[in-house]
Amino acid sequence: MTAPRWSRADVGYCSNVHGGEELADLHHTVARHVTAVREERGLQHMAAGLWLPAAAAHLLDRQPAALEAFRATLGEAGIRLVTANGFPHGGFHRERVKHAVYHPDWSTPDRLSYTLALARVLAACAPADAPGEELTLSTLPVAAAGTLGGEALERAYNQLVTLAAALATLRGRSGRHVRVCLEPEPGCLLETSAAAARLLAETLPARARSRGVAAAAIADHLGVCYDVCHQAVMFESVDDGLATLAAAGVRVGKVQVSSALRVADAGDPATREALARFDEPRYLHQVRWRDPDGAVRGTDDLDGALADGPRGTEWRVHFHVPIQAANLDFPGLATTRDAIDDLLVALAARPDASPHLEVETYTWSVLPPRLRPATPEALTAGLGAELDWLEGRMERRGLLAP
Repeated sequence: MTAPRWSRADVGYCSNVHGGEELADLHHTVARHVTAVREERGLQHMAAGLWLPAAAAHLLDRQPAALEAFRATLGEAGIRLVTANGFPHGGFHRERVKHAVYHPDWSTPDRLSYTLALARVLAACAPADAPGEELTLSTLPVAAAGTLGGEALERAYNQLVTLAAALATLRGRSGRHVRVCLEPEPGCLLETSAAAARLLAETLPARARSRGVAAAAIADHLGVCYDVCHQAVMFESVDDGLATLAAAGVRVGKVQVSSALRVADAGDPATREALARFDEPRYLHQVRWRDPDGAVRGTDDLDGALADGPRGTEWRVHFHVPIQAANLDFPGLATTRDAIDDLLVALAARPDASPHLEVETYTWSVLPPRLRPATPEALTAGLGAELDWLEGRMERRGLLAP
């Protein structure tokens, strides 16, 4: 058994479950919600993966006094900021998000400027007692599938090279190593670990060399955020996915520990009625199934699958559900929780792997009413229960220090 690589304080959750776009909202999220989860767990300090919307990130980046006040809030709350979520640019709690979560994409100046601002804030707010620790920032997998081509796709690739070069400069100036991790997702330009490996090990290094940027900047400052739910929806084996990335020399800087809906028989009437309760208007819930030839196919959202998806086959649904649940309190609805156990087995077998781990169940507020927390205290308890369950599983694998 390998030596433990994480403590309880290293395991956190992503704050995109909490709403708010402005800097005051971010202070409130840290001081009220994230602190409550830390206290629920009985910890003096805790790593947290904060979502910093663009409005807040740009303000912190431009105003030293605001940045210092935010650093003070983190310190008072006992929150160690070592990773951040830069996937949603803003508006993540609007009544309807759907495809807007992918905008602005990596072909736009706004995406680059936001990500660099967030990287600078992360470098400035990182714990002072671990100056050599790698910091990670997750971002969208370039763009939604089929939305970029020609010059726009070339621009996206060039901007990712520019990002890597800028992060190398930031490291030289600040001493802080920030790695931006692209997060494959169903329905995006990068859906699989293999696609991410090709981009990060082949396409971008070649583009960097053609622009006079050291290809090492790509390997040193870009990587993958492996979302367990997303890859389970794609029917991707965790071990195969991690092996593919490792073979290509691509670092997994961050893992979002998450679980998807799994439906064994989408043709059962009671199951379909239950599944319809998860067809909600805010977020995309891509659905995937495997055809008899083994090809993975699907729809952009759950409503399309309910209308036209095949019966008598297993569906995987991109709806993040509480990670400790093996089954849900509805007929025929299970989860992909086993993929989290597969992840922990894979990490135990790879002693050189030490990604940031964060639970990411951002969908608590859109779960069917009987699964939805009714109060902030109930949400805190739900998030704490997820983290407790994960800690127990990590202890069994020798991954968590006692």
